[in-house]
Amino acid sequence: MEATPWFQSYPKNVPHEINPDAYHSLAELFEQSAAKFHDLPAYYSLGKTISFHELDIYSRAFAAYLQKELKLPKGSRVAIMLPNILQYPIAMFGALRAGLIVVNVNPLYTVPELTHQLQDADAETIIVLENFANTVEKALGNIHLKNIIVTRIGDMLPAPKAWMIHFVLKHIKKKIPKWNLSNAISFTTVITRGKELTLDRVDLSGQDIAFLQYTGGTTGISKGAMLTHRNIIANLEQAVSWFSSLMQPGKETIVTALPLYHIFSLMANSLFMMKMGGLNILIVNPRDIKAFIKEISHFKFTAITGVNTLYNAMTKNPKFSQLDFSSLKFAIGGGMAVQSAVAERWIKLTGVPLLEAYGLTEASPCVAINPPNLQQYNATVGLPISSTSVRILDEQGKEVPIGEAGELAVKGPQVMRGYWRNPLETKKVLMEDGWLLTGDIASIDNKGYVKILERKKDMIIVSGFNVYPNEVEDVLTQIPGVREAAVIGVHHADSGEAVKAYIVKEQTNLSVEDIIHFCRQSLTGYKVPKYIEFCNELPKTNVGKILRRALREEKIS
Repeated sequence: MEATPWFQSYPKNVPHEINPDAYHSLAELFEQSAAKFHDLPAYYSLGKTISFHELDIYSRAFAAYLQKELKLPKGSRVAIMLPNILQYPIAMFGALRAGLIVVNVNPLYTVPELTHQLQDADAETIIVLENFANTVEKALGNIHLKNIIVTRIGDMLPAPKAWMIHFVLKHIKKKIPKWNLSNAISFTTVITRGKELTLDRVDLSGQDIAFLQYTGGTTGISKGAMLTHRNIIANLEQAVSWFSSLMQPGKETIVTALPLYHIFSLMANSLFMMKMGGLNILIVNPRDIKAFIKEISHFKFTAITGVNTLYNAMTKNPKFSQLDFSSLKFAIGGGMAVQSAVAERWIKLTGVPLLEAYGLTEASPCVAINPPNLQQYNATVGLPISSTSVRILDEQGKEVPIGEAGELAVKGPQVMRGYWRNPLETKKVLMEDGWLLTGDIASIDNKGYVKILERKKDMIIVSGFNVYPNEVEDVLTQIPGVREAAVIGVHHADSGEAVKAYIVKEQTNLSVEDIIHFCRQSLTGYKVPKYIEFCNELPKTNVGKILRRALREEKIS
């Protein structure tokens, strides 16, 4: 196989290599952007917008408090347990400027999940939304937290609105369970006191860890990927070089519906727009599609990121087609496979193709993406980005010919240092020569386009034949009346495994026979689901990624 067949398919302006050492640290990059884009809007949430200058002031105050009042030394882990509200970027950039390591936490975590992550990261400081303070309180018996900062959802909003939101959440919607954390400090107190303190510059290098980014846990115990400042800067430089022909610094507005604690949104939205001087429209709850569409209708947004389930929900909502897409330059789909039916509806409604991308937490996260000049959906995740090498390996670790399937391996400056305090797990995925084994089954065509076929553990083997759930799910979602579908392998006495499909219907008269008949028109016999189960909903992560593991464990309503 040619070493780099993808270069022939690169857009003319995209370089083959980037400089991962363009900045010493993310703190340096942030301070340069804050000065360059001083008065431009940086983040919007719940009717309030803050500029880059204001973000600079607030994050500096937050950093100074952590450094001077809490006396956190360089490298201390700070957990951030917040949804998409203005406090998130303030806390995140503040922690980085203080030379600390950010540990992103899903606010919807259960007590055991939170306990595992904080114990593993050895985090002694957490900032949490009041709505989830009760979870932190319950975890205190098993973890040692020296510092707890609690914020209300309206802390960055004008007083009347902040009070009203708090009253509704607490007393009407009952979204704030009672909590008692005697040593907790309020976010507003931290900012007020921090403004009176000076922030000492911390000597940071590209090799210092910026994030302990925990993997989603969809394949087992969640592990903390050590992402250095250099890893993140490299991925940012790669993203900028990829989209430079479309974007203008200081002129972009991105819809940020995916949670910022997730690596996809953290990089593609928050950090990317910080580098570009763009505005993030923060969406607190994208599952409320009606409110979400109403919120973004006030903006002429130029970019949007999301997962397939979000794009699916948007394009099936009648109000979505009424939005103004005249300024939209690109839309990125990642986190899970983009289905062709969804991609087709998207381009029909917006006039802009849905660019499928591929990444993983261990690669900061982006590895491959479709070129921005793509005209239509192509069922691939695009080309390896600048300074990134990929290989397709067989079971013995040998490279396979073009077009053949195998495990995808990745090498580049964005690949993590390893898993936090877990050399055994690190050794399983990170080779001595720097290649990262992704656990994903893929192929590469002769133009360099990568096609993800399946996660290694999700692949179904029917009578010796490989069946990739993504392929079957793509066909199922093209059936009129099917809202969502997920496919797993189940034990079968004759064939070893058989294909089972879980389907959420839009039409009550859709039958098993209808589905089987449709599938037989598009799939080889052994790929056609042998078992079909209708259900009310599919289990998903908070990002919207369907959890096949939960289906295999029969955790389904």
